[in-house]
Amino acid sequence: MRRDIRIEELQKLYTCHDMAKADCGGCHGCSACCQGMGNSVTLDPYDMYQLQRGLGVSPQALMSQGVIEMSLADGLVLPNLSMTGEKEQCVFLNEEGRCRIHSFRPGLCRLFPLGRVYDEEGFKYYVQLYECPKLVKTKVKIDKWLGIPDIKKYEEFVLAWHWLQKWCQELIEQAPDMVREDARKKVATSLLSIFYMTPYDGKVSFYEQFMARRDMFVRQIR
Repeated sequence: MRRDIRIEELQKLYTCHDMAKADCGGCHGCSACCQGMGNSVTLDPYDMYQLQRGLGVSPQALMSQGVIEMSLADGLVLPNLSMTGEKEQCVFLNEEGRCRIHSFRPGLCRLFPLGRVYDEEGFKYYVQLYECPKLVKTKVKIDKWLGIPDIKKYEEFVLAWHWLQKWCQELIEQAPDMVREDARKKVATSLLSIFYMTPYDGKVSFYEQFMARRDMFVRQIR
């Protein structure tokens, strides 16, 4: 999901092999970033794959149990983690303010307090300066902070997913006015069906499945 980036946040950009002041030291009971997030914790296909494997349930079950909901994100209908209760906290936050799915939490949760900025060549990481209430952070290697196996393949996926979403947005924007809503519905239906609601095979590489689904999606939309 897009966010407004302050110019001072872009003074230092990093690769996954760089050190950055992002380590919150276990948060020490703070769960501010897990509350009041609205629909901003958007899930990508890798997140859905991880949730399906980690919880041992189908995408349909995740929907019916209120774990995820659908909302408009950057012009596309995408799933996001649900918030609940008076504090509007993440459905996976326990009574002690700790994450119940920490080992397979979504990518945006892993990334925070980092962000990503894209250009034509790829993307770099930056430190979000004002979103985390913990003022003093320590340096940590970004790939260690993310804690995702095979970071190279993961970053290739992140970039491929980013450009696929951009392509979808352009298709919708370029459609004639009289059929633009139909184009939006076609993209939304195919995107959700292929990348989210069709169960993933937990015994097969996610990245292989994603590329096959991407090719299928492009054939359907063109």
